[in-house]
Amino acid sequence: AVVIISAAGLLGIQTTSFVAILGAAGLAVGLALQGSLANFAGGVLILLFKPFRVGDLIEAQGHFGQVKAINIFVTTLENPQSKTIILPNGPLSNGDITNFSTIGHLRVDLTVGISYSANIQKAKEVIMEAMRNHPQVLQEPAPSVNVVELGDSSVNLAVRPYATPADYWDVYFGVTEAAKLALDQAGIEIPFPQRVVHHVNPRP
Repeated sequence: AVVIISAAGLLGIQTTSFVAILGAAGLAVGLALQGSLANFAGGVLILLFKPFRVGDLIEAQGHFGQVKAINIFVTTLENPQSKTIILPNGPLSNGDITNFSTIGHLRVDLTVGISYSANIQKAKEVIMEAMRNHPQVLQEPAPSVNVVELGDSSVNLAVRPYATPADYWDVYFGVTEAAKLALDQAGIEIPFPQRVVHHVNPRP
């Protein structure tokens, strides 16, 4: 480019505008490449340090899903709704990443409410048995059931089974259904919200 501009100057051609155009074009190209270079560098870091691998379940950049592909510029996720999410590697490598697959199991957090008149110990045993009978609930770490809250209309139990990342949603939905069926069979009520209103007659 310098040789061409010099030659044009020797021929008497005005080069000021030409230089300005080249400068603007160079700036535009530089700005356009800035994001790509950041994504390239991010891809290199991800491939080098491996904060996650293909198949891992991660949460990053406000998205949750399973890693389907790691390319040099972008990483592709599939979320629980079977939507494909493409994340640029630059922001991804510089942001927070939660990898749910590193340890090999996930805790599934469920809450089940029972009536205040129900036998708490019996309800806990019924739900524990339902989890032990679920084929995808891991027995190590052991599942647990504990009273977590005395709610307005129910005694709320924290139900905590563990599952592999691949089985997370099957366990989430399966244990929810199994707990409901087991409590029904045991005659333990799952109450709906109630409000007690006391009417006081005004004095004459």
